[in-house]
Amino acid sequence: MDRRSFIRKAGTTGVGAAAAAATLAAPAIAQSNPKITWRLASSFPKSLDTIYGGAETLSKYLSEATDGNFTIQPFAAGEIVPGLQAADAAAAGTVEASHTVAYYYWGKDPTWALGAAVPFSLNARGMNAWHYHGGGIDIFNEFLGTQGLYGLPGGNTGVQMGGWFRKEINTVADLQGLKFRVGGFAGKVLERLGVVPQQLAGGDIYPALEKGTIDAAEWVGPYDDEKLGFHKVAPYYYYPGWWEGGPTVHFMFNKAKFEELTPAYKSLLRTAAQATDANMLQKYDRLNPTAIKSLVANGAQLRPFSPEILQACSDKSNEVYAEMEAGNPQFKKIWDSIKDFRKDHYLWAQVAEYNYDTFMMIQQRNGKL
Repeated sequence: MDRRSFIRKAGTTGVGAAAAAATLAAPAIAQSNPKITWRLASSFPKSLDTIYGGAETLSKYLSEATDGNFTIQPFAAGEIVPGLQAADAAAAGTVEASHTVAYYYWGKDPTWALGAAVPFSLNARGMNAWHYHGGGIDIFNEFLGTQGLYGLPGGNTGVQMGGWFRKEINTVADLQGLKFRVGGFAGKVLERLGVVPQQLAGGDIYPALEKGTIDAAEWVGPYDDEKLGFHKVAPYYYYPGWWEGGPTVHFMFNKAKFEELTPAYKSLLRTAAQATDANMLQKYDRLNPTAIKSLVANGAQLRPFSPEILQACSDKSNEVYAEMEAGNPQFKKIWDSIKDFRKDHYLWAQVAEYNYDTFMMIQQRNGKL
């Protein structure tokens, strides 16, 4: 064979081999990055842009990372199912995903609430540390798995405010007969101190406060609360919301649908959810300072719950916990994990962090920042 003939044949063979390789590689690539479109039911209205926005953030991260191959379309509360049925819809397969807060479902089983927030538990940093490095995600998913779900943290508001009150609350006696829009664990605890818990949707709170149908209401914190105008009808703004020291918002996925994902997509979903989780807290930390100044300028009067009230609420919370631990093994397992983690978290927090923050707060109050 002459040299020119050999080169021509070799070149033809090379092109053919490259084409064959491309043909063989294409299905493998497609299999690792398949086209998936999910729907997500949110528990939140679009007007709460920061907390509802978590679902939009997750969707954006996933789409960008997969060139549009893995997309999740968020739907606000009420567009597919009511907000408090978002997790149920994901478990049933009506949608593949939900963005919600686990304590919304505590009436079915109080164990639900432990993944989000319960009275006098961990703050936002503590909850994140427990979830990601204290076994929290895994132990909570042991429970969620029994509900047909797989969950990942997907946001945090930071410690919430204690609510808006039409009159000052100075002692435990002032709680007697108080009609307070508050639910979940907090309502169960406050009942033992004479409070009458009320369940109201967000849009019904303002008129109820204005008419005096209720005496007080808790919502979230300055940025979200300002939009609803509570300061105009209930000027006393109490803190802290001891029932929500660090409420975790969750992405809850239909368990079967999650398990169908490729390993690459599962990994990406975990990463995108964790990024969304961090982003929400950072956003609230940016927006709340401006909102609290605006609220005070427009008549809100900040008030701390007294040490007497906080201690009484803590004592009653422990009574409720003891009862639940005695009759619910799943609750006890997760709560024991949180309690053990809580001891060390607050041991460390009071050393460097607390003292640094306290000094800096004094500088702020003295106009030196």
